[in-house]
Amino acid sequence: MGDLLKVTDDNFEQEIINSDIPALVDFWAEWCGPCKMVSPIVEELAKEYDGKVKVGEMNVDENRQTPVKYGIRAIPTLILFKNGNVAQTIVGAQPKSAIEEELKKLL
Repeated sequence: MGDLLKVTDDNFEQEIINSDIPALVDFWAEWCGPCKMVSPIVEELAKEYDGKVKVGEMNVDENRQTPVKYGIRAIPTLILFKNGNVAQTIVGAQPKSAIEEELKKLL
């Protein structure tokens, strides 16, 4: 039920790009303070939008290729995908309401 998906360089295309529903990916790192503020919000959204939006997180220290491909220069960065394309990018810690507003535009 609404589990947060662990996204890696290896499964990114299959899980996110080829997803038949919109997707949200949280690019984060263990040492990042603002990432720890965003993480519980992302987990809540995974539960609330279960079946409507695929929600995942990618550790940028463990996965180097995908963050480079999408130009991740600051974390946390949330990227929303629709039909395999970037629909929106949110950089920095944002309140749940701001993230949810962007999510709703994809549905």
